[in-house]
Amino acid sequence: MAALGSPLRTLRGLLRELRHASGRAGRPYRDTPAYQHIVAAFRAHRVTSEKLCRAQQELHFQAATYLCLLRSAREHAALHREYHGKGERSPEEVAGLVGFRLPRQPGGKG
Repeated sequence: MAALGSPLRTLRGLLRELRHASGRAGRPYRDTPAYQHIVAAFRAHRVTSEKLCRAQQELHFQAATYLCLLRSAREHAALHREYHGKGERSPEEVAGLVGFRLPRQPGGKG
């Protein structure tokens, strides 16, 4: 299993993805329930001098997995917008894209 890295780095990545996602909504990302839940969960599962939280690694793994999901979904949407086809093309247009011309039928039918 790959190393997870720092929990702070994961938290910052999650907040960055929330900022990207809420940029389209028109309201600040700090006002969203997702932001408040993530910050509260990270605060509740931190290690203090009084206790050792066993669930911290579990929370960190789930957060890293969710970060990967958010980032992949955003990148997929960007690739889809850039490379998605604009509908079906006519045979003449496709032939023109690759540098060919379609043959004409005798009698002026094509």
